[in-house]
Formats: sequence, structure tokens, C-alpha cells
Amino acid sequence: MTRRSVDWPMMPMAAMTTASHTTQRNREGMRERFLCGAARMPAVACLLVLLACAAPASAEEIVTVSGRKGETQSYLLMHQTSTPRAVAVLFSGGEGLLRLRMEGGQVRTDARRNFLVRTRGLFRDAEVAVAIADVPSDQQRAGMDDGFRTGRDHVADIAAVVKDLRKRFSGAKIFLVGTSRGTLSAAYVGRALGGAVDGVILTSTVFHGGNRGTGLYGFDFAAIKAPVLFVHHAADACRACPYRDAARLGGRFPLITVSGGKPAESDPCEPLAAHGYFGKEAETVTAIKNWMLERPFPKAID
Repeated sequence: MTRRSVDWPMMPMAAMTTASHTTQRNREGMRERFLCGAARMPAVACLLVLLACAAPASAEEIVTVSGRKGETQSYLLMHQTSTPRAVAVLFSGGEGLLRLRMEGGQVRTDARRNFLVRTRGLFRDAEVAVAIADVPSDQQRAGMDDGFRTGRDHVADIAAVVKDLRKRFSGAKIFLVGTSRGTLSAAYVGRALGGAVDGVILTSTVFHGGNRGTGLYGFDFAAIKAPVLFVHHAADACRACPYRDAARLGGRFPLITVSGGKPAESDPCEPLAAHGYFGKEAETVTAIKNWMLERPFPKAID
């Protein structure tokens, strides 16, 4: 992978110190027979749980750090080994509000259907650890709007997460992975942090923000110092995320185009549709991981 120069000012990492770590561990031991048989789960609910538990059992931790005075940032950490080659920092779409918590010894979240949240078990393996960012303490009521996702406070919060991950996994590369409105976070934070991250992956990129939102149509992706990968479904029917805009960038940046999948079970801009790679989760995640690990990856998934 080649790197591009950037003249965006870096947020000072030294000022973003870890204040505390709140750790809760659990094991994933549920079997498909129980999930889809005896428990009689609806098909979609069963799929969500199976995707989250797809990788072998490993520790889950809710970690809390501090990057801004008086505020904290929590994230869900999942790792199978202590020496992964890469860490994927995942940013969900919408307002990014996960409400991470422990209930009955299990990690719970309010955003289970989101593409990156429901496939976290597919991302996590012996080579890739996963960190799913929740909203910071001052955004817990309504989540993050686009102004926060593109602002300096968000950069400071995620810089603290990256610093903590560097301490935990000193030999691993750090990748920011966003989906839908989470691509605003990945792009803006990735640009601001410069060489502090090793790659930025944008899936179902929001190019058009509408009257009150922010889109990435005019964003200078070349200003991101780390390598950038685009992933987009050719049939994404969300008006804010047309495939043609991703295809336009495909001549300058690597692009994975996804086709096919299951019939939509949600609105076009929601995760159980082409916008969320519904029915193509495993192939899409595998291609992303191959790019992260510098292995051959498909430019088209049919």
C-alpha cells in the first residue's frame, strides 16, 4: 500500500491520555442449534446473533478512556489473541449510539442490526481485533450529529481510543472502518490523525447529506495520509449513498463493488438492505480483512 502526503494539522496525541479502563469480560458459547432451534428465534434475529458469534469464543471488554477533560469515550473491544496483526475500529451509522452495557454477564447494545455491529464476529479472528466505538459521555442522550462527527472533539475522543489500542497491541496496525454516517467519522478522524492510523475503510459512504446533513461528495480523500479503501453495493438505493459516486472514486482509490444478496427487509437506507450488504456479509467482511492484511482481495463480489 502506498501512502500519500498530508498537510492537515495533527491533533497532539500526548494530550489525550487514558483516564480509566472499565473492563467486563464474557464468553460467547451459544450454538446454532439452540439459537435457531430450541429458542425458536425469528429468522432475522437469528441471523444477527449468528453473525455476531461467527468467530471462535474470545474475550469481550467494555473499555472506557478519556480524551477530553471531563468526558469519557467507551468502546467494545473483542480479540482472540493478544498479538493481532490489525485492529479494526468500527463506526456504526445513524447517530452512532450503541449504549454499551453488561446485562446478565453479556455485552448488550442497542444497534445490533447495523452492518458493522452485527458482523463484528466475522471481523474478529486470530489476526484481527475489533473495537466498536460508542458515543462519548456528552452525546449519550441523542447520539452524534454530523457536526460532532466532523469536529475536533470527536477527533480527541477517538485519538484516545487509538492510543489505548496502541498500548494493548503494539505490533498491530490500526484501521478506521465506517459505514453509512459512520463514514463521516472514519474520514474526518482519519484525516486529522494522519500517521497515527494505518488505513481508512469507507463502506456505504454518505456522499450527500441533504438539507441539514453533511456529505463526503466534496471531501479531499487524498488528504488522508493512510491508505483508503471504498466498499459499496452496486444496488445501494439510499439517496445519500449512490453507487455512482463511489465508482467515480474507483479510478483513484481501491474499490470493492458488491452485488446480489438477500431481498431487503428494511428501508433502503437501513442495514437489512443492499445498503448494509444484507446476505453478502461474510464475503464483504472477508474482502475488507484481506485488504487490511495486504492480501489479494476481490474488486467485485457477486
